[in-house]
Amino acid sequence: MTHKEFNFNIYKTDFYGQIWEAENTKAVVVLVHGMGEHSGRYNHVAEKLTKSDFSVIAFDHFGHGKTSGKRGHNPSFEAVLESVTTTINKAKKMFPNKPVFLYGHSMGGNVVVNYALRIQNNLTGIIATSPFLKLAFQPPAIKLAVGKLLQKIAPSLTMGNELDANDISREKNEVEKYINDPLVHDKISPNFSLTFIDSGKWAIENATILKTPMYLLHGTDDKIIDYKGTQEFANKSENATLKLYKGGYHELHNDLCKEEMLADVVSWLNSQL
Repeated sequence: MTHKEFNFNIYKTDFYGQIWEAENTKAVVVLVHGMGEHSGRYNHVAEKLTKSDFSVIAFDHFGHGKTSGKRGHNPSFEAVLESVTTTINKAKKMFPNKPVFLYGHSMGGNVVVNYALRIQNNLTGIIATSPFLKLAFQPPAIKLAVGKLLQKIAPSLTMGNELDANDISREKNEVEKYINDPLVHDKISPNFSLTFIDSGKWAIENATILKTPMYLLHGTDDKIIDYKGTQEFANKSENATLKLYKGGYHELHNDLCKEEMLADVVSWLNSQL
């Protein structure tokens, strides 16, 4: 495996990206990270995939990681989708004539699910882990009301995201790494909160139009994103397959079941080739 970095610029934003290249690439996976984190937290996922000859390309979202811009804010949902298109095009240029998969976690799961539904594509398949389709908790009503007002008058104003780091994993060392990661933050603007709540609901309502094969993975003890929203999406679509991990927390790839989960991902990717 070789590791490279790259950059691109859209919406006056300098994006940071990285590539983990397998020795004998048979397909490429474009990875989309979750809220408040960054692509660097997926090194072990990339290592697992490259060992099975899947190269991985990832980038840091608007307002995240090493990408420029105000922490926790994006210009629009359409801009987020465009950042994915740009990265997919990078993957196709680097690995011509190779199958391309999308893999998104949490907020990134919302992105890849909506990408499949809204953007015409020729992707081979899509993986969404703990996709942000339906929150497992109800945000304070006053905060939602303020957020809707801010989206109209001050859309870039950010607030805390209400997440408890202990809910990401049953592995305490993973929680500690998350808390102590200087690139992790809890900032969120209405364009990342309200817009994603709405797009998650829209995705569930429109699951029947899914054409690209999709593999959904979710833990039944996820306290951040409700697995029942993912289950509802899967039940409505003929092209979605769901695997639930009993007792699994939000970050399955960093949880007690991570070895099983990553093996399942590799197995599904191979089944689509």
